Order: sequence, then structure tokens, then C-alpha cells
Amino acid sequence: MRIVLGLVVFVALMGSVTAQENYKTVDTKEEFYNNNFHEVKSYDLDASYFADKPKNIVLLIGDGMGVDQVFSGFTANKGKLNIQNFKCIGFSKTQSADNYVTDSAAGGTALACGKKTCNGAIGVDEQGKEIISILKVAENNKLATGLVSTSAITHATPASFIANQPQRSMYEEIAADFLDTDIDVFIGGGSDFFTKRKDKRNLVEELKGKGYKMFTSLDAAAKVKRGKVGVLTAPAHNPAYKERGDMLVKATDKALEILSKDKDGFFLMVEGSQIDWAGHQNNTAFLAGEMLDFDRAIGKVLDFAIKDKETLVIVTADHETGGLAVVGGDIQKGYVKGGFVTGGHTGVMVPVFAIGPGAKEFMGIYENTAIFDKMMKLFEFSE
Repeated sequence: MRIVLGLVVFVALMGSVTAQENYKTVDTKEEFYNNNFHEVKSYDLDASYFADKPKNIVLLIGDGMGVDQVFSGFTANKGKLNIQNFKCIGFSKTQSADNYVTDSAAGGTALACGKKTCNGAIGVDEQGKEIISILKVAENNKLATGLVSTSAITHATPASFIANQPQRSMYEEIAADFLDTDIDVFIGGGSDFFTKRKDKRNLVEELKGKGYKMFTSLDAAAKVKRGKVGVLTAPAHNPAYKERGDMLVKATDKALEILSKDKDGFFLMVEGSQIDWAGHQNNTAFLAGEMLDFDRAIGKVLDFAIKDKETLVIVTADHETGGLAVVGGDIQKGYVKGGFVTGGHTGVMVPVFAIGPGAKEFMGIYENTAIFDKMMKLFEFSE
């Protein structure tokens, strides 16, 4: 009887883990015909338009987004993307401490914490020692902070900014790490890791006890304009762009609305998670649609930054996924054709785009850890 019960528990736990990684099955689709074009505003602004230094930083991470992913979006939206307004462009090298090809945990930790670590590790160094993220440094300096993701909020990239765990698969432990911070806004999937836990804790209720207003949809949170807010939008991951609609744009807008109330400034990370998933699936149609969705979120942040003048916006990736090559297309029709060399990640450099106060810091070629260093420098933080 004990063996049977143990097996049931093991299967249940493995099912929970598998639910976080079930997007990697190859589902090859070479072509994408766009029928949902979005408007792109053009800004021609030099550095003198913005403040001398940033009060706020928004870091947007297109998980798995390489140059060809960007160009697939460019082609699919008839030659226009919001990201084209970013004039300061660089490249980051993505290798992890123990692998030429990084995973999202090590890649995210490098961006969040400025240290190379081993694949699979979240917010710890090569020896497993906890390291501090830019989000937590911002908190320590009295800034408001936020995370937005189209994945579960406990997944590797957002987790790297808020958790310290030896393995990315420790989703319940990562969820519990939210209780050890003062993050102001977090929006993403993963409610099961907060409520349906093996330790029987209900982290949603514990967060409410800390003063958070907790919701299960953005519509339910629509009237909230300030305070500490958590929106867990799905049991695990959010669905793909076709099913979730404009969730990412709305979530980004809500985070900006709340965080901008803080007079001292804020740090916000926004992840377009499923560009990576489409790369794993070798699915050009999925990928280009996710890239366009991510660009719409970029446009929302860009509009805010142009009006605000004190916000630095950085767009980059943790790595490239799929070895995508754009091998055909028609910009006038919004048609793109892609091919892939792998169902995994690659080791190529990824682009970095920046606009706003301090944007010139991000030109050139450098390690992914330098993005953390540059944000620390521009915020004038010391750990």
C-alpha cells in the first residue's frame, strides 16, 4: 500500500514538473502568414531628449530571441517593429559557467545577478552560493519592482530575478521565495505552485497576509491602481498568443501603471517566454506570432518611456533557440518562411537594444553578465 501511495505521489509531482516543460515537442511548421498586423510609431530621438540618468529601468527579455527571430517579426509585420526605434544596439555572449550552450536558468541568472552559473541554477553561483539580483538590489534601494511573464512566474527566467535555488525544477521552492521579497507587482502563470503544494501551504493566502491584493485574471485586477499586486493568470503556463490574446500587453501596462506611482523609481522585467517554446518546436508560425506579441509589449513600454523621459528600456534575450534561419518571405504580404537546425538552444550571440537615459552603455559586444553591471552603474547602486 505504501509503495502504491508513494508511486501516486511521485507521478503527481512529476506531472507538475512535466507541465512546466511540455512545450519542447517538435511540431515543425515552416511558414507564417500574418493576419494581425499592428501599428508601429516611429520616433527619431537623440540622447538629449532624455534625462541624464534613469529613474526607472524596464528590461524586456525575449526568451530564445536571436536576430532571425527579430527579423521574422519584421517580415511578418510588413517591415515595421517597435524595436526599430532603439538606436543603441549591441550583442551579448550567452555561454554559461559549465556549458557553451546556456539554458534559461543560467542565462537568466547572468542577466539578473551579473554572475555566470551552471545550467539549471537559479540565483546561485557556480558553488551554489546565493547571489543577489538587480530586482532585490532595487528593493534595497527603495525602488518599486515588478515581474511579468507569459510563462509561469516560477519558470526559469522570472525565477532568476526573485529566487535562489540550485535547480530550476524546484517550482514550489521558487514560489515560496516570493514571500522573502517585497516585490510590488508580479503577473504570470503558475498558481498551482502557490496553492496546490506538497507542503500544503497556501502561498496566496500568505501573500494576502503580507498586504498583497491577489487575483486570477487581469480583468479582476483592472480597478487596482496602486499597492502590492499579484496576478496568477493560469494554473501553470499561459496559453500561446492566439489563445491568451493581449495578456502580455495588458500585464505590462498594469505593471507600469502601478510601479510608476513610486516616487523613487522602479525596476521591471517583462518576459516574452514563448518565443523560446516555438524555437524548441521548430514552428515558424508559432514563433513569428510570439515575436509580434512581444513587440506589442515593447511598444507599450516605449510609449511610456517617451512620455516619461526618465525610463531606460532594454530589450534582449537569454539565448537563441532553434538555430532559426529566415529562408524566405514577402515583406509586402507579411509572409515569412523559416528553417531550424536544432530543437534546443544555440550558443550564438543575441542582440541587445536600448533607448532612454544611458542607452549608449549597451552598444558593443560583451558578456551577458555585463547587462547587470550596466544597470547597476546607471542606477548608481552598490550592493
